[in-house]
Amino acid sequence: MEIARKFQEKYPGFIHVMDCDSRGAGAVRNFGANKAQGDYIWFIDADDEINPLAIKKLLSEAHSKDADLVMMGAERIYPDGRHDYLSAVTPNEPNYVSRFVRYGVGPWQVVMRRKWWRKNKFAFREGIIHEDMELMSVLILYANGRFAAVNEPLYYYYQNDGSILHKNEWNPHCLDIFPALEGLYDRFKNIGAEKQYRDELEWFFIWNLLIDSAKDFAKFPEGHSGFLRSRQILKEYFPKWRRNRFLRQKPLKLRIRVRLNYCRN
Repeated sequence: MEIARKFQEKYPGFIHVMDCDSRGAGAVRNFGANKAQGDYIWFIDADDEINPLAIKKLLSEAHSKDADLVMMGAERIYPDGRHDYLSAVTPNEPNYVSRFVRYGVGPWQVVMRRKWWRKNKFAFREGIIHEDMELMSVLILYANGRFAAVNEPLYYYYQNDGSILHKNEWNPHCLDIFPALEGLYDRFKNIGAEKQYRDELEWFFIWNLLIDSAKDFAKFPEGHSGFLRSRQILKEYFPKWRRNRFLRQKPLKLRIRVRLNYCRN
């Protein structure tokens, strides 16, 4: 906060620093979006960095395409110095909406027109982690083709071992994955899109329950109940998940791991 206020003093009228009393990423993002006055919104996490040319490039693309939603590429950086590239979904690739839905876009990987955000009354669920999971994949369905992308590493996403999602001790909020996924399905259902994007949603559930969250469930004794809840959710929403076309395209080793995690106690 001290550093932020120094920049506010240096650039009066351009940088506005506000203190949100609420805790949690969802509450803070909602606070910022409601206070924002600019044309576009970008949620940048406190422990990450952006390319110095990012804002110029993103706004240039947004204005040239008259886009409500602009996605960017990102470089993921690990504590040991390794890094990899998270490519942007681009509107010129086949079935880009399908890929966006199942991609798992982070709030930091898109900029959004503020009026569009407010018109559609978007907001993050507060009080949970995985708060972005309930919302981000559905955004593309509201863009109505006004979507653009800059497929360059404009954002540097640091994999911090001390972050909420990378703790070395059990966090009960890891189980927030379940209400987040249920909320995502409800958003698709409310706009009548759950059948059209059934395969994509099904894969999204498979990845997040049987691959990603399964690592936390297995790591801590307190998380073992997550395997039972994962089975219950998949039986309720996607009883034929084993036939998922995106899963069938994955390597045999991954498919075996998914089935084993499904059966774990």
